[in-house]
Amino acid sequence: MPDARDDTDPVPMAPGGPAPQDLRVARAVPEQLDEFQQVEYRPEYRVDLERIRFSPYFSRLSAVTQVISQSGAGLAVHNRLTHSVKVTAVARSIAVSLSGDWGERGGLVRDLGGCDAVVVQAAAAAHDLGHPPFGHLGEQTLDRLARERFGLEEGFEGNAQTFRILSRLDEYDRAGYGLNLTAAVRAAVLKYPWTREQGEGWRGGAGTPRGLAPRRAGEGARKFSAYTLDLDDMLDARRAYPEIARRQQTVECSVMDIADDIAYSLHDLDDFYRADLLNQAAVSAEFRTWIRDRAALARIPLEELHRARRTPGHGLELLRRRLVSHDPWIAGDDAFGESVARVADEVVDGLLSVPYDGSLAADRALAVFMAGWIARLQHSIVVSRDPDIRSGHVSLDATAFHDVAVLKFLQERFVLHRPDLAVYQRGQASVIERLVTSFAAWLDDDDDVRRAPRRLLDLVELAAEDYRGVRERTPELLATTDTAALRRYATGRGIIDYVASLTDAQAMSVANLVSGASERLWDGGQGL
Repeated sequence: MPDARDDTDPVPMAPGGPAPQDLRVARAVPEQLDEFQQVEYRPEYRVDLERIRFSPYFSRLSAVTQVISQSGAGLAVHNRLTHSVKVTAVARSIAVSLSGDWGERGGLVRDLGGCDAVVVQAAAAAHDLGHPPFGHLGEQTLDRLARERFGLEEGFEGNAQTFRILSRLDEYDRAGYGLNLTAAVRAAVLKYPWTREQGEGWRGGAGTPRGLAPRRAGEGARKFSAYTLDLDDMLDARRAYPEIARRQQTVECSVMDIADDIAYSLHDLDDFYRADLLNQAAVSAEFRTWIRDRAALARIPLEELHRARRTPGHGLELLRRRLVSHDPWIAGDDAFGESVARVADEVVDGLLSVPYDGSLAADRALAVFMAGWIARLQHSIVVSRDPDIRSGHVSLDATAFHDVAVLKFLQERFVLHRPDLAVYQRGQASVIERLVTSFAAWLDDDDDVRRAPRRLLDLVELAAEDYRGVRERTPELLATTDTAALRRYATGRGIIDYVASLTDAQAMSVANLVSGASERLWDGGQGL
C-alpha cells in the first residue's frame, strides 16, 4: 500500500537540506514575500504543491474522463482527479523509500540530484493537468484539428499542455509566469524532455527513447513535454540538473512516471471489473491460448498476426514481440511468460472468475487484491547510474516491468477496443470538432468577435505574445516569421488552449450552445 504517513510528515534528507543557492529551488522570477510569508524557513516545494492543488486546472480534473466517462459508465469510476490523487500516493511511497535509503542506492539517487518526496507529489498532482475533455480521445482529436485546421505543426499533446499550463496559462500573482514554480517541480513533470520537432530522424525501437519516435513519417515526436512556445522554460528548469543527460528524466520525474504506470495498470482494472466490462471467458481464452500454443504462435509471420490480432493468443504474442524488439535491455521471453502466467492465475482465474456484485465482501476482496499488487510493484524499484536510453535512472525491475505491460494489454485489448466504446467516442470527437470549428468562425467574425468569451480572447493574445517572443529570440524555430501567419497560429493555439481547459460536461454544454442545439440560454456558460 502507499505510505500511510500524511504528506506533512518530515521526509529523511541530507543534513541541512538544500542550500539557498540550490538551482532546484529557483523560480522563473524571484518573488516578493509579504509579512506572513517572510518566515525563517519557507518550504519552497510545499508552496508549489499547494499552488497546484489550489489551481482551477487541478479542480477541473474531477470532471474529466480517465478512460471511460462517468456518464457513459453509469457508475462512479476513476476520473483524472482521483487518478492523480492515487498516483501521488504511490509516488510518495516510492520517493520516501529512495530518499530515506542511506545505502548505495540512496547515495546514487543523491548524486543524480535527489528525490524529494514533496517534489514528486507536486509532479504527480500536476501530471495530467493538460488532459483535455474526453481523455485520450480528446487529445487525438485536438492534435488533428490543430494540425489540419490551423497549420500548427506541433499539434496538441497532453504532456506539453501540462507544462504550458504550469509555466504560462495558470497564473499565480503576476502575468506571464504561470504558477512560477521551482525548477525541481517544473523538471519533474517533463516526462519527455524534448519538443515535437526533435523527433525527426529517430526511427523508433530499441535505440530510441520512449515517445521520441514519430507516430507517422514527418509528424515529429509522438510524445513530448514542451511546445516551442515554452521551450525556454523547459531549458531553464533542466539547467538545475546538470548531472542528468539531455533526454533523460530527472529522478523525481522517473518516480512520478512509474507511479503513473502502476496506478493506470491497476486502478483502471478496478473500474473495469466493477463495471463488468471484462468478459472473463474472452480474457481467459486469450491468456490460456497463448500459454498453450506459445511455441506455435512464435512461428506465425508478423503480418498474419496483425491480420488476425483478435484471434485468441495473437494479441499477447504481438505484445511479446514488441517488448522483446523495443526493450531488449529488460524484456525477455521467460520473464514475459512468467508474467502472463501470473496475471492469468491471479487476475483472470482469480479476480475475474467471481463477478463483482457490489457486496461488502466483493469490495474487501478487491481491496486486498489491489493492495497486494500495488505493494509488490512499489517495492520493485531499481536505480541505475547509466540506464538504457529507453529507461530512466529509476525503473521497475524486470518482473514488474512485464507485469505492468501485461496488465495494460488486458485493459487495452478488452476495453479500449470495444466497438460500443468506439461508437461513444466518435460522438465525443464530434463535440470537440464542433467547438473548435465554432470558435474559429466566431473569432473570424469582425462584427461579433468582441463578444467572444473573455478567457478565449486572453488566451489568443497570450499565444500571440509567445509567438512574437520566439520570433525575436529564436526565429529559426518557427516555420515562418510572417506576421499574419503567426497571428493565425496564435488564434489556433489560443482556441486549442481554451477547448482543452473545459471539463467533459462543459464541452458538451458549450458545443450545444454554439451550434444552436440548446434552448437553455445560460446552459453551461459559467466561467467561459
